[in-house]
Amino acid sequence: MSERGRPRSFDRTAALERAMQVFWEKGYEGSSLADLTSAMGINPPSLYAAFGCKEALYLEVMELYSRTIGTEIWSALETVPNVKEAIGSFLLATARAYSQPDQPHGCLIALGGLHSGEVTKPICDALCRHRADNIVKLRQRLERAVAEGELPASIDVEAIATFYATVQNGMSILARDGGDHRALKHVADGATAAFDALTGG
Repeated sequence: MSERGRPRSFDRTAALERAMQVFWEKGYEGSSLADLTSAMGINPPSLYAAFGCKEALYLEVMELYSRTIGTEIWSALETVPNVKEAIGSFLLATARAYSQPDQPHGCLIALGGLHSGEVTKPICDALCRHRADNIVKLRQRLERAVAEGELPASIDVEAIATFYATVQNGMSILARDGGDHRALKHVADGATAAFDALTGG
């Protein structure tokens, strides 16, 4: 006998992807159970049976988002040999990804709740962890450039990585506020131009 309320053709992955679109557009608090079940094509008992609760669903959505959306942003850091060009490509890829016409603008993780009063503590902690991981990725790329002799060992890789992660977060807010690709590209170009000053180049 099938679980009560669950459509016989229930596709868990597809339902999760549709939930991601709702959370991305409306945020955790702004996404009602009715919004989610309507988009997912299931009723509340099915949601709870498949995902546990709204909080667990959001945490799973966050992991799906980080694995599948905007991966080209981070691949630029690894595939471009010159570190300044890699950072520039990372920012330009961000500008493109955050302004796609067929999806919500900005980044689900950057735009997620910043305070535990807005979202549950597990979600707040997960969002903070993901944002901290972004700084780590940037820092590791800078450390690689130092190890390869491309950048001086005297630079503060943590500070520079934090700067570029903060620029990216700001681009997400700008995109959500209506900034188009042109506006985001201006930010990317300006932040890339600052690279030499930040690294002593």
